[in-house]
Parts: sequence; structure tokens; C-alpha cells
Amino acid sequence: MATVSKRPASGPRQLTRVGERLSFVYLERCTVHRDANALTAEDAEGVRHIPSATIGCLLLGPGTRITHQAMAVLGESGAVVVWVGEHGVRFYAGGRALNRSSALLEAQATAWANQRARLDVARAMYRLRFPDEDPAGCTRRQLLGREGDRVKRCYAEQAARTGVPWHGRRYTPGDFNSGDAPNQAVTAAAQCMYGIAQAVVTALGCTPGLGFVHSGHELSFVLDVADFYKTDIGIPVAFEVAAEGPEDIGSRTRRALRDRINSTRLLDRCVRDIQSLLAPADTGQPDERDRVTLHSDRGAEMAAGRNHGDQEAAGDATFGARDVWTQDDMVRHGVIW
Repeated sequence: MATVSKRPASGPRQLTRVGERLSFVYLERCTVHRDANALTAEDAEGVRHIPSATIGCLLLGPGTRITHQAMAVLGESGAVVVWVGEHGVRFYAGGRALNRSSALLEAQATAWANQRARLDVARAMYRLRFPDEDPAGCTRRQLLGREGDRVKRCYAEQAARTGVPWHGRRYTPGDFNSGDAPNQAVTAAAQCMYGIAQAVVTALGCTPGLGFVHSGHELSFVLDVADFYKTDIGIPVAFEVAAEGPEDIGSRTRRALRDRINSTRLLDRCVRDIQSLLAPADTGQPDERDRVTLHSDRGAEMAAGRNHGDQEAAGDATFGARDVWTQDDMVRHGVIW
């Protein structure tokens, strides 16, 4: 069987950068398997081949079965796999990071742990979404009020632009069919944006749970990031799809949003936005190797891979010659296995 991708297996050090990947692939009611470096999705209509190393996020909907070999190639390529509900409206599980460095995660945790820094990041997030306003000095309640007003205004503007009747945001969590056509489109667009945000957040090695606007949920930071692009991408696309008719609105919204995400290079933009918010020095790029150090006093870092309780080790040329030991170094010297 011919495949889309015929190339040697790639390890995490040769991965496609997250900003250059496809946005997401949504599958349902099929069996996902592996053929060389490609995924295969088989259903009653046949077999489709998907290059695994170019996927940012694979969304697995109801009725999907995935083999161990398929998960293995996804793990090798660093793709984020998320199990979702019907139409992608519920998040059930997901996993691994593409990045091999904890630098951006540590920057996120440092900013989150300080209440003042956390508010500063929330203000920067608002400024990123609405660059024509200056949120300096705003309290959290004021930020939320401003954001709510802007989103309401966006709904009204898009309804007028597309000619779609709009009677307000009405959505019952877990019940996709509870709303009218434009509400269903907005819901589908929002869930897709959550998948994109989840893919980038985890690929950069950040933690989804430490949000700066949202709180109390394992995906708080994902919700923060998805909101960056709500008014300029998600909502406009949803109303454009709703204007074309109510039939099959969930899948049509996903396809339209996928095309808009790819044409605007949203993943690359999302990577830059997260890095600029958390680590302006651009410390969040995927590392080329596993770098392991030890915490020491006054913020200093010490070399891993040596016994610091052994006084003789201080002058050991084998262990003392390096400031940073890679995981491969430590395996080779028997420090870890």
C-alpha cells in the first residue's frame, strides 16, 4: 500500500517545529493504525493516510479505536493526542509535550506563583487581544467586564456582517444540539480552538492547569490561550459558516476553521504569543537534547550525574568537566538506567 510519507523514523530531535505543523486532525468512527511513518484511518469508505510528523493535535472522537503502534509513532513524532466527545465538545484525556526543556514551564510557574506577576500577565493577555486599549491599572473585575463587553460587541458585529440572526449566547454544556445554528457554530469553533491551544501549550512544555485568567480547571491556561483568537478568528468563522445554512454545521465549522488556521499560520503566532508573555528572552524553543541539572543555593544550578556527597568527586575530571550532563551521558556512565 502506498503511503503519503516514506522516510526513516524521526526521533524527537528531528521533529517538525510546532509552528510549522498542521493545526489539527479530527477523526471519529474509524480505526487508527500505523503504516511506516504515516497514520492510517480506516472506516467504511476506505483508508486515509496522514503524515504523523506534521500533526499538531490529533482529536479522537466517538467510535475511534487506535492501536499501540499508532500511539508509538505519534509519541515519536511528538503529536498531542486528545480524546474528545461528539463534535469535539468534551475533553476526556490528552498527553505529552514536544518540548524537551522545562524553561518555559518554569517561567510560567514563576509568574503564576506571584499574585502581582499573575495580574501583570493577565493584563498583557488583554492587551494582546485588544491592542487598541490600555489595561494598565485595571483590576481583574475590570478586565473581565471589558472583555465581556468586547465579546458581546463582536457577536453583534459578526451577526450584522453575515446577516445571521443572533439572540445571544445560549449553550448547554455537553448538549451540542441545544442551541440554534449560530450557537452550534460558535461552540464547534471554540472547541477546535481549545484543541489548538492544547496542542501548542503542551508542545511548548507549559502546564495546562496554571491559568492567569481562568482558574480551578486542569485546562485553565489552555482556555486563556484559546481566548486570544476568539474575536478575530473563532467567532467570525462561526458566523460565516452559520450564514451558509444549518446542515452539518459542526463538521463544516471545523473544516472552515482548519483552513483559516492554516492560512493565517495561527500555530506559529500562538507559539510567539505564549513565549512573549512568559519568557521574552525566547527560552521556550524545543531543546536539542535532554539537559539535566540540580538545584543549588541562591538560584544556582549544579551538574547532574555526579555524587555531590563524595568529596573526591569534586576533582574528578570525568564528572567535573561538564556543567550540564545529558540524559545519554548519565545512562552511559551508569548514573541512571
